[in-house]
Amino acid sequence: MASRRKPEIGELDREEQGRLARDIVTRQLAMMDRSRAQLERTLVRKGMPEDVIDEVLSHYEEIGLIDDEHFAEVLTRTRFTQKRASRRAIAAELEQKGVDREIIERVITQIDPDSEFQAAVELASKKLRAGGGNPETLNRRTYALLARRGFSSGMCSSALRQAREQVELELD
Repeated sequence: MASRRKPEIGELDREEQGRLARDIVTRQLAMMDRSRAQLERTLVRKGMPEDVIDEVLSHYEEIGLIDDEHFAEVLTRTRFTQKRASRRAIAAELEQKGVDREIIERVITQIDPDSEFQAAVELASKKLRAGGGNPETLNRRTYALLARRGFSSGMCSSALRQAREQVELELD
């Protein structure tokens, strides 16, 4: 019995390549929103020709299924509200996902600096309340947590100081 091998992408005609590219993009978008650059990287990895990639992605942009601005806004809102990530960390993630720098600047400015500071204080307070043990170690670990979330060193110090005051007031 002869085994049937799957044809290589280069062996397919242009119409079949386009159909396959659309299927890949549709499956990717069904799982989660993605930036145009992420989808492009996926198609390049699969060996799709550049002209097919551009045609398919442009079509999906025209019909509104790929929208980097919307993608960036949703990701920014989600990361800030759920993970309490800093503006800097969110910008880095968006950049890594291939979102245009102009779009990143626009959506990041929607996060108010006071809200960002308050998020850092809340995160630090939560860590301090859950802690225990050596206060110096707890402070160091809380500072490190804030730094990993992308908060600047100045904001980490200020947020940690304010969070310590809040937690101490709660304990009194």
